[in-house]
Amino acid sequence: MYAIFFHAHQKIDKVAYRHLQKMTDGAADFPSIKNILHFEGRNGPDATKLKKTEIEQQPWHFANPFDDSDTELSEAIQQHYNQLVTALKAQNETRAAFEAAWLAHALVDGLTPAHHYPYEQELEALRGEDRSSRTSMRSRAWVKGHSPHDSLKRSLKIVGPKGLLTTHTAFEAGAYSIMLPLKLANAMPTRESVASIRKDGLLPYFKHAARDVAMFDLFNRFLQTGWTPALGRLVRHELAPRMVAIVTLAWYSACVDAGLVKDVA
Repeated sequence: MYAIFFHAHQKIDKVAYRHLQKMTDGAADFPSIKNILHFEGRNGPDATKLKKTEIEQQPWHFANPFDDSDTELSEAIQQHYNQLVTALKAQNETRAAFEAAWLAHALVDGLTPAHHYPYEQELEALRGEDRSSRTSMRSRAWVKGHSPHDSLKRSLKIVGPKGLLTTHTAFEAGAYSIMLPLKLANAMPTRESVASIRKDGLLPYFKHAARDVAMFDLFNRFLQTGWTPALGRLVRHELAPRMVAIVTLAWYSACVDAGLVKDVA
């Protein structure tokens, strides 16, 4: 699952970086795209799920956009943003590259329809335990039931043909295949969006964007019908441009707050 979407995050980062360079006339003190991409893939948030590690070290990028009490992802986004600004001010390129990459990843996951689904609640119902017990790939895919048959039955609800993990992966793989050939020139932030994020701040802008995406109900429609031309058009014309734009805007806003560039809003 994770290898599939690694490349989607990298593509979004590359396009957002090109747009950022145009908006800032090439902010010299912002980390290079090469260094930013170093902290994706094997060094990105998803890679922690491939390693046996403590749960507190693993980022959690699922959120209900309409539940104001669901703050774990928002808190992570704000933390990465603040640390990116601090690293830019200190001219610490390695730290800034790390924060830029992980901030972008969290924002994109926060706009991904499959991450709006109550995945954890469904898993807890199947497993009878929370995610602190899942510290390896096997423990994420296999459920120990009351008997071997019960274990198999429960596990298939995760990795079977219509399982939680299976459908999550199928959605992200399909979305990536749709995004792959796109140029995404239409994802350049507008003057209005720049003014909005500078006035309201990153989190309010992100929450509004996540709710806009959730209104398309993409993942639930995918669960009912699979990929259709209509869903593909929504990914192409609505979802992908919004993902690129919010990463560009977050990086741009960090540049302004760090004093690298003057605000164009």
